[in-house]
Amino acid sequence: MEKKSRSSFSGQLGFIMAAAGSAVGLGNIWRFPYLAAKDGGGVFIVCYLVLALTFGFALLTTEIAIGRKTRQSPLTAYKKLDKHWGIIGVLACLVPTIILPYYCSIGGWVFKYLSIYVTGQGAAAAQDGFFTDYITSTSQPLIWMLIYFAITAFIIICGVEKGIEKYSKILMPILVVLVIGISLFSLTLNYTDTEGVTRTGLQGLKVYLVPDFTGMTVKQFFIIVMDAMGQLFFSISVAMGIMVAYGSYARKETNLMTSINQIEIFDTAIALLAGLMIIPAVFVFMGMDGMSAGPGLIFVSLPKVFAAMGGFGGIVGLVFFLIVSFAAVTSSVSVMEAIVSSLMDAFHLSRKKSSVIVAAYTLVLGVIVCLGYNALYFEFTLPNGTVGQILDIMDYISNNCLMPLVAFLTCILVGWVIKPETIIEEVTQGKYKFQRKGLYIVMIKFVAPALLLVLLLQSVGLF
Repeated sequence: MEKKSRSSFSGQLGFIMAAAGSAVGLGNIWRFPYLAAKDGGGVFIVCYLVLALTFGFALLTTEIAIGRKTRQSPLTAYKKLDKHWGIIGVLACLVPTIILPYYCSIGGWVFKYLSIYVTGQGAAAAQDGFFTDYITSTSQPLIWMLIYFAITAFIIICGVEKGIEKYSKILMPILVVLVIGISLFSLTLNYTDTEGVTRTGLQGLKVYLVPDFTGMTVKQFFIIVMDAMGQLFFSISVAMGIMVAYGSYARKETNLMTSINQIEIFDTAIALLAGLMIIPAVFVFMGMDGMSAGPGLIFVSLPKVFAAMGGFGGIVGLVFFLIVSFAAVTSSVSVMEAIVSSLMDAFHLSRKKSSVIVAAYTLVLGVIVCLGYNALYFEFTLPNGTVGQILDIMDYISNNCLMPLVAFLTCILVGWVIKPETIIEEVTQGKYKFQRKGLYIVMIKFVAPALLLVLLLQSVGLF
Protein backbone atom coordinates (compact mmCIF):
# COMPACT_ATOMS: atom_id res chain seq x y z
CA MET A 1 0.00 0.00 0.00
CA GLU A 2 1.36 3.43 -0.91
CA LYS A 3 2.33 5.45 2.13
CA LYS A 4 0.38 8.67 2.47
CA SER A 5 2.56 11.77 2.65
CA ARG A 6 2.58 13.52 6.01
CA SER A 7 0.77 16.83 6.42
CA SER A 8 3.01 19.82 7.05
CA PHE A 9 2.97 23.54 7.73
CA SER A 10 3.30 25.64 4.57
CA GLY A 11 6.59 27.14 5.75
CA GLN A 12 8.59 28.57 8.64
CA LEU A 13 6.09 31.34 9.45
CA GLY A 14 3.21 28.85 9.66
CA PHE A 15 5.24 26.63 11.98
CA ILE A 16 6.23 29.55 14.23
CA MET A 17 2.66 30.92 14.44
CA ALA A 18 1.19 27.50 15.28
CA ALA A 19 3.88 26.67 17.86
CA ALA A 20 3.62 30.15 19.41
CA GLY A 21 -0.17 29.80 19.43
CA SER A 22 0.20 26.58 21.38
CA ALA A 23 2.64 28.16 23.82
CA VAL A 24 0.57 31.31 24.33
CA GLY A 25 -2.44 29.94 26.16
CA LEU A 26 -4.14 30.04 29.54
CA GLY A 27 -0.75 29.20 31.04
CA ASN A 28 0.52 32.62 29.99
CA ILE A 29 -2.60 34.76 30.29
CA TRP A 30 -4.01 33.15 33.45
CA ARG A 31 -1.28 31.27 35.34
CA PHE A 32 1.80 33.48 34.77
CA PRO A 33 0.30 36.70 36.27
CA TYR A 34 -1.01 35.06 39.44
CA LEU A 35 2.28 33.24 40.05
CA ALA A 36 4.18 36.48 39.48
CA ALA A 37 1.88 38.23 41.96
CA LYS A 38 2.27 35.42 44.50
CA ASP A 39 6.04 35.13 44.15
CA GLY A 40 7.17 38.72 44.52
CA GLY A 41 6.76 40.00 40.96
CA GLY A 42 10.26 40.83 39.79
CA VAL A 43 11.89 37.92 41.66
CA PHE A 44 9.66 35.44 39.84
CA ILE A 45 10.27 37.15 36.49
CA VAL A 46 14.07 37.05 36.85
CA CYS A 47 13.93 33.33 37.72
CA TYR A 48 11.54 32.67 34.84
CA LEU A 49 13.69 34.49 32.27
CA VAL A 50 16.88 32.68 33.33
CA LEU A 51 15.13 29.31 33.18
CA ALA A 52 13.44 30.11 29.85
CA LEU A 53 16.80 30.85 28.21
CA THR A 54 18.42 27.68 29.56
CA PHE A 55 16.09 24.94 30.82
CA GLY A 56 13.15 25.86 28.57
CA PHE A 57 15.39 26.30 25.52
CA ALA A 58 16.84 22.79 25.97
CA LEU A 59 13.46 21.06 26.31
CA LEU A 60 11.84 23.01 23.45
CA THR A 61 14.75 22.30 21.10
CA THR A 62 14.73 18.61 22.01
CA GLU A 63 11.02 18.03 21.42
CA ILE A 64 10.78 19.93 18.15
CA ALA A 65 13.89 18.17 16.81
CA ILE A 66 12.56 14.75 17.86
CA GLY A 67 9.31 15.44 16.01
CA ARG A 68 11.00 16.55 12.80
CA LYS A 69 13.62 13.80 12.86
CA THR A 70 11.13 10.96 13.35
CA ARG A 71 8.22 12.53 11.40
CA GLN A 72 6.04 11.00 14.09
CA SER A 73 3.66 12.20 16.79
CA PRO A 74 4.56 11.69 20.48
CA LEU A 75 3.05 8.22 20.92
CA THR A 76 5.36 6.68 18.30
CA ALA A 77 8.28 9.15 18.03
CA TYR A 78 10.25 8.02 21.09
CA LYS A 79 10.03 4.35 20.14
CA LYS A 80 11.45 5.23 16.72
CA LEU A 81 14.45 6.85 18.42
CA ASP A 82 15.05 3.81 20.62
CA LYS A 83 12.74 0.78 20.79
CA HIS A 84 13.33 0.37 24.53
CA TRP A 85 12.13 3.90 25.37
CA GLY A 86 8.63 3.84 23.88
CA ILE A 87 7.14 4.33 27.37
CA ILE A 88 8.03 8.04 27.14
CA GLY A 89 5.73 8.35 24.13
CA VAL A 90 2.89 6.66 26.03
CA LEU A 91 3.34 9.02 29.00
CA ALA A 92 3.74 12.06 26.72
CA CYS A 93 0.46 11.19 24.97
CA LEU A 94 -1.29 10.55 28.29
CA VAL A 95 -0.60 14.13 29.43
CA PRO A 96 -2.74 15.90 26.76
CA THR A 97 -5.32 13.12 27.05
CA ILE A 98 -5.85 14.11 30.70
CA ILE A 99 -5.51 17.86 30.11
CA LEU A 100 -7.95 18.32 27.19
CA PRO A 101 -11.25 17.65 29.04
CA TYR A 102 -10.54 20.02 31.93
CA TYR A 103 -8.89 22.62 29.69
CA CYS A 104 -12.14 22.73 27.69
CA SER A 105 -14.07 23.18 30.93
CA ILE A 106 -11.90 26.19 31.83
CA GLY A 107 -12.20 27.40 28.23
CA GLY A 108 -15.97 27.29 28.76
CA TRP A 109 -15.58 29.58 31.79
CA VAL A 110 -13.66 32.05 29.60
CA PHE A 111 -16.37 31.97 26.92
CA LYS A 112 -19.03 32.54 29.57
CA TYR A 113 -17.24 35.67 30.83
CA LEU A 114 -16.74 36.88 27.25
CA SER A 115 -20.49 36.53 26.66
CA ILE A 116 -21.17 38.55 29.82
CA TYR A 117 -19.08 41.47 28.60
CA VAL A 118 -20.42 41.20 25.04
CA THR A 119 -23.94 41.64 26.44
CA GLY A 120 -22.89 44.54 28.70
CA GLN A 121 -23.44 42.71 32.00
CA GLY A 122 -19.94 43.14 33.40
CA ALA A 123 -21.29 44.56 36.67
CA ALA A 124 -22.89 41.19 37.45
CA ALA A 125 -19.54 39.39 37.10
CA ALA A 126 -18.04 41.77 39.69
CA GLN A 127 -20.50 40.69 42.39
CA ASP A 128 -19.22 38.55 45.26
CA GLY A 129 -19.91 34.87 44.68
CA PHE A 130 -20.67 35.21 40.95
CA PHE A 131 -17.90 32.86 39.81
CA THR A 132 -18.68 30.28 42.51
CA ASP A 133 -22.40 30.41 41.67
CA TYR A 134 -21.58 29.88 38.00
CA ILE A 135 -19.25 26.86 38.29
CA THR A 136 -21.53 25.20 40.87
CA SER A 137 -24.58 25.49 38.59
CA THR A 138 -25.44 22.43 36.52
CA SER A 139 -26.32 23.39 32.96
CA GLN A 140 -24.39 26.61 32.17
CA PRO A 141 -20.83 25.20 32.55
CA LEU A 142 -21.81 22.20 30.39
CA ILE A 143 -23.23 24.38 27.60
CA TRP A 144 -20.19 26.65 27.44
CA MET A 145 -17.78 23.71 27.60
CA LEU A 146 -19.58 22.15 24.60
CA ILE A 147 -19.42 25.39 22.60
CA TYR A 148 -15.74 25.81 23.38
CA PHE A 149 -14.89 22.22 22.46
CA ALA A 150 -16.89 22.40 19.22
CA ILE A 151 -14.69 25.28 18.01
CA THR A 152 -11.50 23.42 19.01
CA ALA A 153 -12.61 20.22 17.26
CA PHE A 154 -13.64 22.09 14.09
CA ILE A 155 -10.14 23.57 13.68
CA ILE A 156 -8.53 20.14 14.24
CA ILE A 157 -10.78 18.41 11.68
CA CYS A 158 -9.81 21.06 9.11
CA GLY A 159 -6.25 19.71 9.28
CA VAL A 160 -2.72 21.04 9.70
CA GLU A 161 -2.42 23.72 7.01
CA LYS A 162 -6.11 24.60 6.52
CA GLY A 163 -6.96 24.37 10.20
CA ILE A 164 -4.17 24.80 12.77
CA GLU A 165 -1.92 27.01 10.65
CA LYS A 166 -4.69 29.07 9.05
CA TYR A 167 -6.41 30.00 12.31
CA SER A 168 -3.12 30.55 14.18
CA LYS A 169 -2.07 33.06 11.52
CA ILE A 170 -5.37 34.91 12.02
CA LEU A 171 -5.69 34.75 15.80
CA MET A 172 -2.09 35.33 16.92
CA PRO A 173 -1.55 38.80 15.32
CA ILE A 174 -4.92 39.97 16.69
CA LEU A 175 -3.99 38.65 20.14
CA VAL A 176 -0.64 40.48 20.09
CA VAL A 177 -2.22 43.82 19.15
CA LEU A 178 -4.90 43.49 21.82
CA VAL A 179 -2.42 42.45 24.54
CA ILE A 180 -0.13 45.40 23.79
CA GLY A 181 -3.10 47.81 23.78
CA ILE A 182 -4.48 46.66 27.14
CA SER A 183 -0.96 46.58 28.66
CA LEU A 184 -0.34 50.23 27.74
CA PHE A 185 -3.80 51.20 29.00
CA SER A 186 -3.10 49.45 32.32
CA LEU A 187 -0.11 51.74 32.91
CA THR A 188 -2.24 54.89 32.55
CA LEU A 189 -4.63 53.96 35.36
CA ASN A 190 -4.87 55.76 38.70
CA TYR A 191 -7.31 55.44 41.59
CA THR A 192 -7.84 57.05 45.00
CA ASP A 193 -9.35 54.70 47.58
CA THR A 194 -11.67 55.53 50.50
CA GLU A 195 -8.67 56.26 52.75
CA GLY A 196 -7.38 58.87 50.31
CA VAL A 197 -4.46 56.75 49.06
CA THR A 198 -3.77 57.19 45.35
CA ARG A 199 -2.21 54.32 43.41
CA THR A 200 -1.06 54.47 39.79
CA GLY A 201 -0.39 51.96 37.04
CA LEU A 202 3.31 52.89 37.04
CA GLN A 203 3.51 52.03 40.75
CA GLY A 204 1.91 48.69 39.87
CA LEU A 205 4.52 48.24 37.14
CA LYS A 206 7.24 48.67 39.77
CA VAL A 207 5.59 46.03 42.00
CA TYR A 208 5.48 43.72 38.99
CA LEU A 209 8.96 44.16 37.55
CA VAL A 210 11.37 45.24 40.31
CA PRO A 211 12.75 42.27 42.29
CA ASP A 212 12.35 42.62 46.05
CA PHE A 213 14.43 40.14 48.06
CA THR A 214 13.67 41.85 51.40
CA GLY A 215 13.14 39.22 54.10
CA MET A 216 13.20 36.37 51.57
CA THR A 217 14.47 33.05 52.93
CA VAL A 218 16.35 30.41 50.95
CA LYS A 219 13.28 28.16 51.17
CA GLN A 220 11.01 30.88 49.74
CA PHE A 221 13.45 31.51 46.88
CA PHE A 222 13.58 27.78 46.15
CA ILE A 223 9.77 27.67 45.95
CA ILE A 224 9.79 30.60 43.51
CA VAL A 225 12.37 28.82 41.31
CA MET A 226 10.24 25.66 41.31
CA ASP A 227 7.10 27.70 40.48
CA ALA A 228 8.94 29.36 37.59
CA MET A 229 10.12 26.00 36.29
CA GLY A 230 6.64 24.51 36.56
CA GLN A 231 5.26 27.53 34.68
CA LEU A 232 7.67 26.88 31.82
CA PHE A 233 5.91 23.61 31.01
CA PHE A 234 2.72 25.59 30.35
CA SER A 235 4.41 28.53 28.70
CA ILE A 236 6.34 26.63 26.05
CA SER A 237 4.07 23.56 25.79
CA VAL A 238 6.78 20.99 26.54
CA ALA A 239 6.43 17.54 28.15
CA MET A 240 2.93 17.08 26.75
CA GLY A 241 3.70 15.83 23.26
CA ILE A 242 2.59 19.03 21.53
CA MET A 243 5.96 20.25 20.30
CA VAL A 244 6.87 16.74 19.11
CA ALA A 245 3.67 16.70 17.02
CA TYR A 246 4.22 20.22 15.68
CA GLY A 247 7.90 19.47 15.01
CA SER A 248 6.82 16.49 12.90
CA TYR A 249 4.92 18.90 10.63
CA ALA A 250 7.93 21.23 10.20
CA ARG A 251 9.54 21.00 6.78
CA LYS A 252 13.13 19.81 6.49
CA GLU A 253 14.20 23.17 5.04
CA THR A 254 12.87 25.02 8.10
CA ASN A 255 15.63 26.66 10.17
CA LEU A 256 14.81 25.09 13.53
CA MET A 257 17.10 27.26 15.64
CA THR A 258 15.72 30.51 14.23
CA SER A 259 12.18 29.18 14.72
CA ILE A 260 12.87 28.09 18.31
CA ASN A 261 14.41 31.47 19.16
CA GLN A 262 11.38 33.27 17.75
CA ILE A 263 8.93 30.99 19.59
CA GLU A 264 10.84 31.66 22.84
CA ILE A 265 10.81 35.43 22.29
CA PHE A 266 7.13 35.47 21.27
CA ASP A 267 6.05 33.35 24.21
CA THR A 268 8.10 35.20 26.83
CA ALA A 269 6.94 38.60 25.54
CA ILE A 270 3.27 37.56 25.74
CA ALA A 271 3.75 36.13 29.25
CA LEU A 272 5.36 39.38 30.44
CA LEU A 273 2.68 41.49 28.72
CA ALA A 274 -0.05 39.35 30.31
CA GLY A 275 1.34 40.27 33.71
CA LEU A 276 1.56 43.89 32.55
CA MET A 277 -2.11 43.81 31.57
CA ILE A 278 -3.26 42.39 34.86
CA ILE A 279 -0.98 43.18 37.82
CA PRO A 280 -0.79 47.02 37.57
CA ALA A 281 -4.58 47.18 37.11
CA VAL A 282 -5.24 44.92 40.11
CA PHE A 283 -2.72 46.90 42.20
CA VAL A 284 -4.34 50.26 41.28
CA PHE A 285 -7.85 49.27 42.33
CA MET A 286 -7.19 46.62 45.01
CA GLY A 287 -3.69 47.39 46.35
CA MET A 288 -1.33 44.67 47.53
CA ASP A 289 -4.32 42.69 48.86
CA GLY A 290 -5.39 42.06 45.27
CA MET A 291 -2.08 40.34 44.60
CA SER A 292 -3.11 37.35 46.73
CA ALA A 293 -6.11 36.35 44.60
CA GLY A 294 -4.29 33.29 43.21
CA PRO A 295 -5.94 31.25 40.44
CA GLY A 296 -9.13 33.33 40.84
CA LEU A 297 -7.30 36.44 39.63
CA ILE A 298 -8.96 36.72 36.21
CA PHE A 299 -12.38 35.31 37.15
CA VAL A 300 -12.85 36.99 40.54
CA SER A 301 -10.51 39.98 40.93
CA LEU A 302 -10.40 41.37 37.39
CA PRO A 303 -14.20 41.76 36.96
CA LYS A 304 -14.10 43.90 40.12
CA VAL A 305 -11.26 45.94 38.60
CA PHE A 306 -13.22 46.44 35.37
CA ALA A 307 -16.29 47.53 37.37
CA ALA A 308 -14.16 50.06 39.28
CA MET A 309 -13.07 51.62 35.96
CA GLY A 310 -16.60 52.85 35.37
CA GLY A 311 -18.25 52.86 31.95
CA PHE A 312 -15.01 52.19 30.09
CA GLY A 313 -14.41 49.08 32.18
CA GLY A 314 -16.99 47.13 30.20
CA ILE A 315 -15.04 47.68 26.97
CA VAL A 316 -11.73 46.78 28.63
CA GLY A 317 -13.32 43.63 30.07
CA LEU A 318 -14.65 42.66 26.65
CA VAL A 319 -11.25 43.08 24.99
CA PHE A 320 -9.51 41.24 27.83
CA PHE A 321 -11.74 38.16 27.66
CA LEU A 322 -11.49 38.21 23.87
CA ILE A 323 -7.70 37.96 24.29
CA VAL A 324 -8.03 35.10 26.77
CA SER A 325 -10.48 33.31 24.45
CA PHE A 326 -8.07 33.49 21.50
CA ALA A 327 -5.18 32.28 23.66
CA ALA A 328 -7.23 29.43 25.11
CA VAL A 329 -8.44 28.15 21.72
CA THR A 330 -4.99 28.12 20.07
CA SER A 331 -3.69 26.10 23.02
CA SER A 332 -6.55 23.59 23.25
CA VAL A 333 -6.16 23.02 19.50
CA SER A 334 -2.54 22.02 20.07
CA VAL A 335 -3.46 19.78 23.02
CA MET A 336 -6.08 17.96 20.92
CA GLU A 337 -3.73 17.72 17.92
CA ALA A 338 -1.11 15.90 20.04
CA ILE A 339 -3.69 13.16 20.74
CA VAL A 340 -5.28 13.05 17.27
CA SER A 341 -1.92 12.85 15.50
CA SER A 342 -0.83 10.06 17.87
CA LEU A 343 -3.88 7.97 16.98
CA MET A 344 -3.29 8.63 13.28
CA ASP A 345 0.35 7.52 13.43
CA ALA A 346 -0.02 4.60 15.82
CA PHE A 347 -3.22 3.05 14.41
CA HIS A 348 -3.23 4.46 10.84
CA LEU A 349 -6.62 6.10 11.30
CA SER A 350 -7.90 9.03 9.28
CA ARG A 351 -7.91 12.51 10.85
CA LYS A 352 -11.72 12.45 10.97
CA LYS A 353 -11.93 9.07 12.77
CA SER A 354 -9.20 10.04 15.23
CA SER A 355 -10.96 13.33 15.94
CA VAL A 356 -14.28 11.58 16.58
CA ILE A 357 -12.64 9.18 19.07
CA VAL A 358 -10.94 12.04 20.92
CA ALA A 359 -14.15 14.08 20.86
CA ALA A 360 -16.18 11.24 22.38
CA TYR A 361 -13.98 10.70 25.42
CA THR A 362 -13.33 14.44 25.86
CA LEU A 363 -17.03 15.21 26.04
CA VAL A 364 -17.67 12.42 28.57
CA LEU A 365 -14.78 13.50 30.83
CA GLY A 366 -15.56 17.19 30.23
CA VAL A 367 -19.08 16.65 31.57
CA ILE A 368 -17.66 14.84 34.63
CA VAL A 369 -15.25 17.74 35.28
CA CYS A 370 -18.09 20.27 35.09
CA LEU A 371 -20.23 18.18 37.45
CA GLY A 372 -17.26 17.98 39.82
CA TYR A 373 -18.28 21.38 41.20
CA ASN A 374 -21.89 20.41 41.87
CA ALA A 375 -23.45 16.93 41.49
CA LEU A 376 -20.11 15.08 41.82
CA TYR A 377 -18.48 17.46 44.30
CA PHE A 378 -16.02 16.05 46.83
CA GLU A 379 -12.77 17.18 48.44
CA PHE A 380 -9.54 15.22 48.19
CA THR A 381 -6.19 16.00 49.82
CA LEU A 382 -3.39 15.63 47.29
CA PRO A 383 0.15 14.43 48.15
CA ASN A 384 1.49 18.01 47.91
CA GLY A 385 -0.92 19.07 50.67
CA THR A 386 -3.49 20.95 48.56
CA VAL A 387 -7.18 20.07 48.64
CA GLY A 388 -8.91 19.66 45.30
CA GLN A 389 -11.86 18.43 43.28
CA ILE A 390 -11.97 16.39 40.03
CA LEU A 391 -10.37 19.15 37.92
CA ASP A 392 -7.62 19.68 40.49
CA ILE A 393 -6.86 15.94 40.67
CA MET A 394 -6.54 15.71 36.86
CA ASP A 395 -4.39 18.83 36.84
CA TYR A 396 -2.15 17.43 39.59
CA ILE A 397 -1.65 14.08 37.83
CA SER A 398 -0.86 15.65 34.45
CA ASN A 399 1.08 18.75 35.47
CA ASN A 400 2.71 17.90 38.77
CA CYS A 401 3.53 14.23 38.14
CA LEU A 402 3.52 13.21 34.48
CA MET A 403 5.02 16.35 32.88
CA PRO A 404 8.18 16.48 35.05
CA LEU A 405 8.51 12.69 34.59
CA VAL A 406 8.22 12.91 30.78
CA ALA A 407 10.75 15.75 30.67
CA PHE A 408 13.15 13.90 33.01
CA LEU A 409 13.02 10.67 30.98
CA THR A 410 13.46 12.66 27.74
CA CYS A 411 16.62 14.24 29.16
CA ILE A 412 18.00 10.82 30.12
CA LEU A 413 17.18 9.37 26.70
CA VAL A 414 18.71 12.25 24.74
CA GLY A 415 21.55 13.08 27.13
CA TRP A 416 22.80 9.57 27.83
CA VAL A 417 21.27 6.99 25.46
CA ILE A 418 20.99 8.40 21.93
CA LYS A 419 23.33 11.31 22.86
CA PRO A 420 22.84 15.08 22.29
CA GLU A 421 24.54 14.78 18.87
CA THR A 422 21.33 13.19 17.55
CA ILE A 423 19.42 16.42 18.24
CA ILE A 424 22.32 18.66 17.17
CA GLU A 425 22.49 16.83 13.83
CA GLU A 426 18.79 17.47 13.20
CA VAL A 427 18.96 21.14 14.20
CA THR A 428 21.99 21.81 11.98
CA GLN A 429 20.51 20.00 8.97
CA GLY A 430 20.79 22.26 5.92
CA LYS A 431 24.04 23.69 7.33
CA TYR A 432 22.18 25.93 9.80
CA LYS A 433 24.08 27.00 12.91
CA PHE A 434 23.16 25.77 16.41
CA GLN A 435 23.61 28.75 18.71
CA ARG A 436 23.99 27.82 22.38
CA LYS A 437 25.12 24.28 21.45
CA GLY A 438 27.45 24.03 24.44
CA LEU A 439 24.70 25.25 26.76
CA TYR A 440 22.31 22.72 25.25
CA ILE A 441 24.63 19.78 25.94
CA VAL A 442 25.23 20.81 29.57
CA MET A 443 21.52 21.44 30.18
CA ILE A 444 20.18 18.23 28.62
CA LYS A 445 22.80 15.97 30.26
CA PHE A 446 23.21 17.46 33.72
CA VAL A 447 21.29 20.56 34.81
CA ALA A 448 17.78 19.87 33.44
CA PRO A 449 17.59 16.25 34.77
CA ALA A 450 18.70 17.42 38.23
CA LEU A 451 16.17 20.28 38.33
CA LEU A 452 13.39 18.02 37.03
CA LEU A 453 14.11 15.35 39.63
CA VAL A 454 13.83 17.95 42.39
CA LEU A 455 10.59 19.30 40.88
CA LEU A 456 9.15 15.80 40.63
CA LEU A 457 10.03 14.96 44.24
CA GLN A 458 8.54 18.26 45.39
CA SER A 459 5.35 17.65 43.38
CA VAL A 460 4.69 14.26 44.98
CA GLY A 461 5.41 15.63 48.46
CA LEU A 462 8.76 13.93 49.01
CA PHE A 463 10.87 17.11 49.07
